[in-house]
Amino acid sequence: MHLPTRLQGRAFGAEELRQIQVLIGQNGQWSRYRLSRELASLWNWRTPQGQLKDMAARTLLLKLQEQGWIRLPEPRMKSPTRSGRAPAAARLALDESPLESVLTELVPLRLDEVSRADRREPRRQLEAALHQHHYLGYRSRVGQNLQYWVCDRRDRPLGCVVFGAPAWQCAARDQWIGWSATERARSLGGIVNNTRFLIFRWVRVPGLASHILSLVSRRIGQDWQAKYGQPIWLLETFVDRQRFAGTCYRAANWIDLGQTQGRGRQGPAGVLSTTIKEVYVRPLHRNFRGHLRGV
Repeated sequence: MHLPTRLQGRAFGAEELRQIQVLIGQNGQWSRYRLSRELASLWNWRTPQGQLKDMAARTLLLKLQEQGWIRLPEPRMKSPTRSGRAPAAARLALDESPLESVLTELVPLRLDEVSRADRREPRRQLEAALHQHHYLGYRSRVGQNLQYWVCDRRDRPLGCVVFGAPAWQCAARDQWIGWSATERARSLGGIVNNTRFLIFRWVRVPGLASHILSLVSRRIGQDWQAKYGQPIWLLETFVDRQRFAGTCYRAANWIDLGQTQGRGRQGPAGVLSTTIKEVYVRPLHRNFRGHLRGV
């Protein structure tokens, strides 16, 4: 197995792996939480606001363990960031009166990105809404992410959209891009995954979903750059065809690449561990392949 050359949006190689192995080997009594904090401190890995990127470090460590490069200590307790605990959805109050309208009566829509540290309360409300109303539920974010509240022109919440880390590998996507395993490891941070998309069940507005996707596609590159200091070139998502037809993605100019192999993010090759999903992508730049392949 080849060592990744890029992880969590930063250059990676043998020296970084050695530092991590020494950190774990010399501090076997430390928890995963402390290892993540110390690694972020060691690399001075911080947000533009100066906060330690310990959750990005945690995700990097987990990816290395999944690939067999390191062995982390066993988990001791639920994460202090609440990533193992569902939000308190019962405290969330939303106007659930039926909203049946036409799109022109609701626009311009407002997209409120709430993942930053100074947006704690609206972020808690968004996570609670997803936990309560999305069929997959939701647990607090881990790693890089953007979280959008979607409201109409009168500031009534209509739903929410979340983006996060891409799939490490996806045959349909990787063949379509045409990159090698080395290129993928180096440039995977240039892809962002639409992990959740929710329009509340009491909102019935034709064309609303595709309009939201189009709005997000036009601004997410700037938002990602502002938060993480790195560009993105492609959006991806996986649609469960047993539940959804993917119509809104196609209407918003996302491209249908075919189906997954049903492995999930950590599933073993050749073993069906999750439902087969339809793969959709949305390029954000005309030369996205060149940027992702580094050519």
